[in-house]
Amino acid sequence: MPDAYWLLPLLFATGLFAGMVDSVAGGGGLITLPVLLSIGLPPKLALGTNKFQSSFGSFTASLYYSRRGIVDPASVKLGIVCTVIGAVLGAWTVQMLESDVLSGIVPFLLLAIALYAFFTPRLGEVHTFAKMPERLFFILTGIVLGFYDGFFGPGVGSFWTILFVFGLGFDLMKATGYTKVMNFASNIVSFVVFLIGGHIWFMGGASMAVGQIVGSRIGSSLAVKKGVRFIRPLYVTVVLATIVKLMWERWG
Repeated sequence: MPDAYWLLPLLFATGLFAGMVDSVAGGGGLITLPVLLSIGLPPKLALGTNKFQSSFGSFTASLYYSRRGIVDPASVKLGIVCTVIGAVLGAWTVQMLESDVLSGIVPFLLLAIALYAFFTPRLGEVHTFAKMPERLFFILTGIVLGFYDGFFGPGVGSFWTILFVFGLGFDLMKATGYTKVMNFASNIVSFVVFLIGGHIWFMGGASMAVGQIVGSRIGSSLAVKKGVRFIRPLYVTVVLATIVKLMWERWG
């Protein structure tokens, strides 16, 4: 485990930038996880530390969106509960197994999302009608995406956002806000499971967490002020970056 104090400013800056991006379009893990691995952390320790620090960013973003009246966490209690259940199972499973099996599937799912977003230029501009019952939506997506986030994680924010838009008819701003609520639920319980397993580097994670708090506050504020037309291109860019990264790691 690294103990060089010169790494802390680097980790703070990483958390700051990741928090800004993640609070608007998701994909912060694309920035933070590679940095944690590059400084020498074993994969499970990097995953656990990443969940620890990202919990602060997703909480900060959730709080900001809630205070601006964009989200009401109490209205999605079922989704939060199902996400927590899925994340606990996923975080426990990944400590028993390897997550390589998902790395070959996820890029193609994300590619489908990117193509859908690209060829639907008015995606998420207005709130439309729900296409499936809310209760069924939260049971299915909460457990599946909660498990995925606890087990592997990259792209989970993109999945949540597009499913909120397509399944419940949310506009992109509202979908982004509720995505942060679900991200926080899965992040915090995954962190606890990794903590029990002894896979957390607190010194580095704390430095990144401070950056996450600052970055998430800045990013959320920009999203609220600039609206859907700011979120959409950044969202598509993050999805494409996720695809490239995962494909390169798998087949590059």
